[in-house]
Amino acid sequence: MRRPSNEIVISAVLPVYNEAGVLLNIFRRVRLAIKATGARQEIIFVNDGSSDGSEAILDQLAADNPQVRVLHLSRNFGHQAAVQAGLAHAQGDLVLLMDSDMQDAPEALGRFLLQWQAGYDVVYAIRSHRQEPLWKRCLFAGFHRTLAAIANTPIAVDAGNFSLIDARVVREIVRLGERDRYFPGLRCWVGFKQKGIEIRRLARYDGRPRVSLGGLWRLAKTAIFSFSTFPLAVFSLIGYLALAVFSMLSGYSLYCRLFTELAVPGWTSHVLIGSFFGAVNALGISMLGEYVARIYDQVRGRPVYLVDRGVNLQSGAESTATIVSAAIEEDITHEQLLTDSAELLQLIEETAQMSEQNEPSDVNGY
Repeated sequence: MRRPSNEIVISAVLPVYNEAGVLLNIFRRVRLAIKATGARQEIIFVNDGSSDGSEAILDQLAADNPQVRVLHLSRNFGHQAAVQAGLAHAQGDLVLLMDSDMQDAPEALGRFLLQWQAGYDVVYAIRSHRQEPLWKRCLFAGFHRTLAAIANTPIAVDAGNFSLIDARVVREIVRLGERDRYFPGLRCWVGFKQKGIEIRRLARYDGRPRVSLGGLWRLAKTAIFSFSTFPLAVFSLIGYLALAVFSMLSGYSLYCRLFTELAVPGWTSHVLIGSFFGAVNALGISMLGEYVARIYDQVRGRPVYLVDRGVNLQSGAESTATIVSAAIEEDITHEQLLTDSAELLQLIEETAQMSEQNEPSDVNGY
């Protein structure tokens, strides 16, 4: 039996990379979304080496709001590393993981929480109605379905980072020692009771992607090589195919030599066949190299991220006391609930208008 929402603490984890223009807005929306559930709250921003003034805004937010924690990483380590840092410092009974670019709507927390209270340990968003151009939507859909088909562990299709996760599941994910991390895959790998619900994927607030196609390609490779040995299995099949082709060509050559007057095919066929199998060998070696390089990175044991400094970071007992104190200071009255609801509706309308005004033709989901 799950505890009622007024007896739990929800930690929101938001990786940040050059999001100065929207931090105040997303903070207010997350704060109101958690408050609407009746739960106490902790909001963790992970500054992943931003260079646009996000650092100063986050420091001010933490100074003005005791429930806000800020982790400033020593440089840009990437989105997955920032996610890991936020999860490692979360103190709540539940963790709401989401992006800070307005593509994930914190108002979905209520739907997540209902499923958690129904007994699910992980509730994740299945992205629907993506705002990217058609060709990018096709690439994303192809990647997710390919990964789901070849992965050794069942991985949900069209599921990103946006999710509500029980603290015991978060602890298991944090304990995993992998350096190359693909969070949706790790979340599925740990198991427990999980459920996906469809959530509309919104456009970025400014229409400017933070991850290039090259970065998305590297993340896709990490997902495939971390959760599947299919690339190696493919080259085993190619090896058997090559043996079959060699056997047929050898048999044909011997037949021509022993039983017919036909000349053996000339140098062109030999060059083509040699080039084909040379390319296959090179591709197979490069595939092996991907696995070896990842093994090398793992053996070196470098940390996934380094923290430059933190704001409002405390031990578990101190953090809980601060959260409770902040909840008492923000004691919710009927009038405040009405005011918060009105403010939340206004924020949603402003965000929708901003997306409509700024949405370009090539927007990309980060």
